[in-house]
Amino acid sequence: MVPKVLAYATNSATGPFEKTVIERREPGPTEVFFEVKYAGICHSDIHTARGEWGPVSYPLVPGHELAGIVTQVGSEVTKWKVGDKVGVGCFVDSCGECEFCKGGQEQFCTSSEKPTVWTYGSQGRDGKVTDGGYSQGITVEENYCCRIPDEIPFEAAAPLMCAGITLYSPLTRWGAGPGKKVAIVGMGGLGHMGVQIAAALGADTSVISQTMSKKDDGLKFGAKHYYALSELDELKKQRGTFDLIVTTVSAEMDIDLLISLLKTGGALVDVGLPEHPSTIRLGALCGGNKILAGSNIGGIAETQEMLDFCAEHGLAPQIEMITGEEITEAYDKVVASKVRYRYVIDTSSFGSVDEA
Repeated sequence: MVPKVLAYATNSATGPFEKTVIERREPGPTEVFFEVKYAGICHSDIHTARGEWGPVSYPLVPGHELAGIVTQVGSEVTKWKVGDKVGVGCFVDSCGECEFCKGGQEQFCTSSEKPTVWTYGSQGRDGKVTDGGYSQGITVEENYCCRIPDEIPFEAAAPLMCAGITLYSPLTRWGAGPGKKVAIVGMGGLGHMGVQIAAALGADTSVISQTMSKKDDGLKFGAKHYYALSELDELKKQRGTFDLIVTTVSAEMDIDLLISLLKTGGALVDVGLPEHPSTIRLGALCGGNKILAGSNIGGIAETQEMLDFCAEHGLAPQIEMITGEEITEAYDKVVASKVRYRYVIDTSSFGSVDEA
């Protein structure tokens, strides 16, 4: 019997989210079905749903920050049992055989026949377009789920599957830790996790934000210093002092300014994905052997490592819980930076399929 679940979908780039019923496939031998209890709203959901990153197949059910409870397992599943708490992030399948899949970077799968399958808006192994986590259940290959530790509040775990790993990966890759001065640009859903993770890694952590309005929060999350782009004179005093800067903002930024803040040999890493192209003066890089890089989530093993790290250090996103009927309004509030710091959808608010 194919599970039918309630979900929220949008039918156009400008349309509202409306309740609908979608079908999930019965778990195959190596798959699990889990009830999605909570789903985070990521800014990339908004970019995608509103057609800002290219053509979209509608109706679209977004959501790639999922936390739920396993209720069915396939006959060959060995990693999970009914009742386990699991999370799913941005992708749900890949070839498993290419150099990147074998190297724990499944998000960069190079297979032409079985490429990375994104959690929504992608062609799944059944030939259908994938529906995401704004739903009450999903069927996933067992290898693409992560264990959610009991130490992490279950209702706050979902955003870690994207926001958490998106910051953990570049911070660890580029050496954030004791003796390093690190800045997180932007204090939104991604940035507030970056501040917590960088501080827990032992780095001297700073926030660079548009204004000083979130200073108290930034310090509470572990930052030692807080700077605002609206107070450039103070920020410019930090030129040449940072080992690592991670920018999380999806709006256009003065990249040259950020590069000027780096030490010789320092790295500026972008995870924010602005809609429009950015420009830089290449001399700003060459003049100090500086590095400009990007980072794209993380593989399954690294995501599990991040979850375990957060559990060990008591880290979790600060969330605001919403219902399915509030998704449309929540999108506008995210764009207007009115959420502190991640909206999480409680799927129990959807009701039941029998009532739909």
